[in-house]
Amino acid sequence: MKFFLDTANLEEIRQGVSLGVIDGVTTNPTLVAKEKRPFREHILEICNIVKDGVVNTEVVATDTAGILREAREITTWHPNIVVKIPMIPDGVRALSVLAKEGVRVNITLVFSSPQALIVAKAGAYFVSPFLGRLDDISSDGLTLLREIMDIYRAYNYSTQVLAASLRHPLHVVAAARMGAHIATMPYKVFDQLFKHPLTDRGLAGFLKDWEKARETLGDVFEPASARSPRR
Repeated sequence: MKFFLDTANLEEIRQGVSLGVIDGVTTNPTLVAKEKRPFREHILEICNIVKDGVVNTEVVATDTAGILREAREITTWHPNIVVKIPMIPDGVRALSVLAKEGVRVNITLVFSSPQALIVAKAGAYFVSPFLGRLDDISSDGLTLLREIMDIYRAYNYSTQVLAASLRHPLHVVAAARMGAHIATMPYKVFDQLFKHPLTDRGLAGFLKDWEKARETLGDVFEPASARSPRR
């Protein structure tokens, strides 16, 4: 499974990329607007940080002509950009054209398996089902993800499933167990993947025991030149 960070915050992206396990970034108009910087300039800065990873960049037009115009412009900014388009009829019309042109498209705001089936048939590169937002309205986002994975496997669609709106580590684990290709998550959720109380407790115990034993063991990490010569 690939990990994407769902953020436009440059410091969060730098922190994630420094760990060597981030494969890309997803942004949307809300996330970019929070950063209060020129849109193109900000997206290019994200591309520079992620380097070889994918950067998902969303159009704001909602008519076919406008979506096509913005998508074609966005793809000229950087080769690693994937264009995000909303799951609306005009978006699917634009997707059908862009897919034939070789433009990679992520269809976002997907909330049903029929929607996911349509975008796979139209040639989407990614499909983004929003799990957490379904949970918010007392529906089951993981059930949707399972249905999409079953449909795509049955027909061998090449569209990659990008599990989105992940709210906690259990979402990430469940998506991984179902075989979702990508999990995108806020930095807070990504950071939670590292944490376990037994890890913290175990490390604290190791370090405490090491401090007790240092007089006997010596400091093995002390430079050789600083050690007392053996007698």
